[in-house]
Amino acid sequence: MTTHIEQEKQPTVNWTEHLELIAAILSGILIVAAWLIGKGGTETASIILYIIAFLIGGFAKAKEGVEETIKNKELNVEMLMIFAALGSAIIGYWAEGAILIFIFAISGALETYTINKSHKEISALMELQPEEAWLIQDNGSEIKVPTASLKVGSILLVKPGERIPVDGNVTYGATSIDMSAINGESVPVTKETGDELFAGTVNLSGAIKMKMTKPSSETLFQKIITMVQSAKSEKSPSQQFIEKFEGTYVKIVIITVFVMMFLPHFVFGWDWMTTIYRAIVLLVVASPCALVASIMPATLAAVSNGAKRGILFKGGVHLEHLGSLKTVAFDKTGTLTNGKPVVTDFIVREGVNVDETLAILAGIESQSNHPLAVAITNYAKNIGITVKRNLQIEDVPGHGIRAFSDTGELLVGNPRFVGKELAEEFHQGIALALADEGKTVVFMKDDQGIIAAAALKDTLRDEAVQAIKELKSAGIFTVMLTGDNEKTAAAIAKEAGIDSYVAECLPEMKVVHLKKLLAEYKTVGMVGDGINDAPALATATSGFAMGEGTDVALETADIVLMQNDLTRISYAIKLSRKMQRIVKQNVFFSITIIMVLIISNFMQVVDLPLGVIGHEGSTILVILNGLRMLNRVN
Repeated sequence: MTTHIEQEKQPTVNWTEHLELIAAILSGILIVAAWLIGKGGTETASIILYIIAFLIGGFAKAKEGVEETIKNKELNVEMLMIFAALGSAIIGYWAEGAILIFIFAISGALETYTINKSHKEISALMELQPEEAWLIQDNGSEIKVPTASLKVGSILLVKPGERIPVDGNVTYGATSIDMSAINGESVPVTKETGDELFAGTVNLSGAIKMKMTKPSSETLFQKIITMVQSAKSEKSPSQQFIEKFEGTYVKIVIITVFVMMFLPHFVFGWDWMTTIYRAIVLLVVASPCALVASIMPATLAAVSNGAKRGILFKGGVHLEHLGSLKTVAFDKTGTLTNGKPVVTDFIVREGVNVDETLAILAGIESQSNHPLAVAITNYAKNIGITVKRNLQIEDVPGHGIRAFSDTGELLVGNPRFVGKELAEEFHQGIALALADEGKTVVFMKDDQGIIAAAALKDTLRDEAVQAIKELKSAGIFTVMLTGDNEKTAAAIAKEAGIDSYVAECLPEMKVVHLKKLLAEYKTVGMVGDGINDAPALATATSGFAMGEGTDVALETADIVLMQNDLTRISYAIKLSRKMQRIVKQNVFFSITIIMVLIISNFMQVVDLPLGVIGHEGSTILVILNGLRMLNRVN
């Protein structure tokens, strides 16, 4: 039995791609049949079959060429091929003209395949978007409605096996969610009341109710689709140059061919048949098909390669820029680090019970929503400590908490609040040593002095050190820009292996420092996740946003790391550098082939069949070379 999810994943057939290939193959079969019949002496039947081969094989490209010429009011490569094939037929070279059309049709089908291959990620994403959802009405009944009709605040029911229709929060129930559509991770995540849900993910087990928090058009999933679509449509500078160059080049070829039809007859004494024949050969071999196909297939394949591995490029221009990066700047909190402090050390006064003291401290902190307080409470719970409740507290903003227990008053907070001298003397100055490691220390004081100290730190992401190593091995200079104090910044930079850092860096100062880096290194990448990183992301040559970052960061950045995996930055740079190598190979190869064929034609060494094979064969080779970008980069 096929489940709802399995049905969604069934591939759709792209008939355009198949029809082009079928037409090209049928054209080839007709050419072989025409050649065999011609050998048997039936010339008229042979010519009829060649004409049919012309029509079937050349229809798609001829239609494309004519439409583009009318639309842009400019001749293109497709029109050159049509003229070359017609010219071959006019001078009696039916077989050569038909072979030209056949190989051109094959290369066209191959190019269509490349483009369709690169667009499959969008199709796959679109298929994962639910079009309907179960809306819970005011009377408690459920009704299936189009997702597009839902409004923020709607309460929805999501049954086991169904996809989450919109972004929202769990209001009732608990379940396991397959998040692979969003973050690429195969391990399901448990979601309970209050937890965030994303459209396109799959509810694996329990039935849940959820509250819609964002319009359908603004879901994280929709933003991913929009970014991928944008990347497909935006062309790289190299591609834009080639397309501008193509129009001028085609005009030059047409004028040269026209001159070639007359000049050699009068200058070199060629007979008229040879002169026209060589003009037709020139029309074939001088066409820039291979040059035009040198960049786009490789770029589309590279964008697809990145999308498959959680790297979303917002356009070919951003992919191309990556290869020339000299330095990468990182935000700290939420980028290099997890963005959530954790307790790394808990020290108590001699003679005091560790568990009881931690239970009291956690009981006090459990009544605060400060990130440090939450971290201490979670630390106690995770090691099995029962948090003491019913403690009366008084919040002292900016300093800490004053609590009242059976034993008297307790102060919990920073050194200034509990007494700087007491804090520095506690356990022979251990607080200073912990601060030098970039840790924040929270003290608890009773009437006898400091009773305990908890050291907390925002820990590095698991992959951060490896990511920095990979960037360094690629010759990239690394910098950290953080608003944290000097000690914390130095500790994190040392732990991550960062080359340089700037501490106490406000958002506007990040832009200033980034401009300094741009002046020194010319091309600079910036990696961030927050609203405060948006100006720097916009200033950088290439801006990277973490997938879990803020909406502003996601919209401002040029590249999005969907899995929040920093090692993907070096992969993206390798991808760009490999693409640039392949593009250079293609351009050099295609120009060389064109020049060799043109010179050989003037020397009357290359005949039309060989010119056709050389020209169209080079086009197929550069497309195939570009398709190498679909493979994983090592």
